[in-house]
Amino acid sequence: MGSVPNAATADYPTTATADYVFGCMSSNGNTRTALEQCSCSFDVVATLLPYQRYVDASTYLSMGQVTGEKGVLFRSSADAKATVADLRRAQAEAEIRCFN
Repeated sequence: MGSVPNAATADYPTTATADYVFGCMSSNGNTRTALEQCSCSFDVVATLLPYQRYVDASTYLSMGQVTGEKGVLFRSSADAKATVADLRRAQAEAEIRCFN
């Protein structure tokens, strides 16, 4: 479960890594075990999803929370759905590999 930097994770800035791991830990109890599992999860996601695709998915998810017409594009466009689906698949794979 240890984290070893690789080419995929090296493309992600430290702040993105920290944001992911802190958010994950917050959802999973803020324990040492959560730190290890969330670090592993980040590594899996970074391996499966290029950084720009991760940014795009995060943007769609964030902007999709805007109510009314302004948020519709971010929730319903084909690109938004495909990009968010890619992130969800990577997160599901990370769940299988790191939390079971």
